[in-house]
Amino acid sequence: MKTPAILVINAGSSSIKFSIFSAAAVPGPEDLICGGKISGIGVQARLDARSADGTVLADEHFPENATYDELLARLLAWIETRLVGLELVAAGHRIVHGGRDHVLPSVLDEKLRDELRRLIPLAPLHQPHNLAAADALARLHPDLVQVACFDTAFHTGRSEMETVYALPAGMTEDGIRRYGFHGLSYDFVASRLEAVTGEEGGKRAIVAHLGNGASMCAMRNGRSVATTLGFTALDGLPMGTRSGAIDPGVLLYLMEQKGMDAKDLTCLLYRQSGLIGLSGISSDMRDLLASDAPKARFAIDYFCYRAGREIGSLAAALGGLDVLVFTAGIGENAPEIRSRICAAAAWLGVEIDEAANAEARGETVISAPGSKVAVAVIPTNEELVIARNSRALVQNA
Repeated sequence: MKTPAILVINAGSSSIKFSIFSAAAVPGPEDLICGGKISGIGVQARLDARSADGTVLADEHFPENATYDELLARLLAWIETRLVGLELVAAGHRIVHGGRDHVLPSVLDEKLRDELRRLIPLAPLHQPHNLAAADALARLHPDLVQVACFDTAFHTGRSEMETVYALPAGMTEDGIRRYGFHGLSYDFVASRLEAVTGEEGGKRAIVAHLGNGASMCAMRNGRSVATTLGFTALDGLPMGTRSGAIDPGVLLYLMEQKGMDAKDLTCLLYRQSGLIGLSGISSDMRDLLASDAPKARFAIDYFCYRAGREIGSLAAALGGLDVLVFTAGIGENAPEIRSRICAAAAWLGVEIDEAANAEARGETVISAPGSKVAVAVIPTNEELVIARNSRALVQNA
């Protein structure tokens, strides 16, 4: 008898990341069977896969300019021939934007995919690719249940004060509101807060999801209270290539005085700003930290400064702070950035153990013994959240 398994897909413009979890029981980290990605989409695609213990399972190159359908077909064929003891019972997808109406994991059928296509303008870097993978999989494997797990869903339930903009009420009713993102990551971190940081983990926490996309979320008892991202994934912190918060008057000026249209602004705000715009060197924090160029250092300074400001705002929303958590690529792997952000939050009683910070690997507390705020690093696991939600939906169908 074959082992039931969940295929988790996170599809982007140039890569499709995937994981496979056993679904014989509610998946835990130990139920990861393998993971990998198809990279170089549109150029020279390549499949890399490793087992949970790091053993290389695949390193294959595909024809140039292979389509999503062709690449996913090869992935499915690889699963069927290499992982013969498994039976896929569902495919769970990270869907960045669920809008106002989609707040629970849902079967990703044709009707739902059509509804989610209307949200592409709100997440142009992610939504079209998330849906392209689902469309391709539906054509290749029409009997496989597909499940949508939404990055916006975690932030459902915040107060109206946190979700509306100061615009005419009719616009709010039309769906122009603060949604928030990175919800799958925040969901996972919230589930680990108390185990990692102790009883304070269930109280007032700020989680910093710092990566190429970056945001922060204020939580009370593990539920979202406020977050730095809003209607789209452009607000708040500067990111790899995205601007973060910007005066809308700047955009009006660029339209009226510089002749820029919506397409120009989309390219500017989503692809040419943030760390790459400030530094002119790279959108990757690792490159900037390794550089001696003044503009690289300025981009780092700006990122840390803005993070410190956002912590102040979120702490105000919570009425204080008990826990500060770092997660995602920068948050998990850049001790210098953690140290500088914590220094900016010292006024809240944040104090870290610099040795613990420098050596942090995996889930760990890095706050100093006398710190009024517990500080921790918790590696995120969005794939596990998707696998669990997908299994639950299939089990209850």
